[in-house]
Amino acid sequence: MIGAPMPNPRDAIVAELGRQMDAFFGSGGSAQQIAQGVSGENNGYGPSSHQDRLRAERKRLAPEVRKHAEKGLTASQIGTAMSIRVKRVQMIAIENGITIGDQA
Repeated sequence: MIGAPMPNPRDAIVAELGRQMDAFFGSGGSAQQIAQGVSGENNGYGPSSHQDRLRAERKRLAPEVRKHAEKGLTASQIGTAMSIRVKRVQMIAIENGITIGDQA
């Protein structure tokens, strides 16, 4: 009807969700505690060959990063010395357990 107030669609969705939750818990259902970082979805895809090549390249660079880190250089200084990005230096350090001077 023209001029009649329209119901808020969000309120309808919230009300329906509330009814569904009441029905679920009323029929004896219980909530599950899922650990942080764990997903129930698994679509069967694993690391691609491209990701494997990148990981192998980072592993190849790890000894040089370790050598610079032992000298006390920061990630930025290591990146400049090796001509690679700081984020890549940090990823190499994390993957290989290397402590860099500017990491907390």
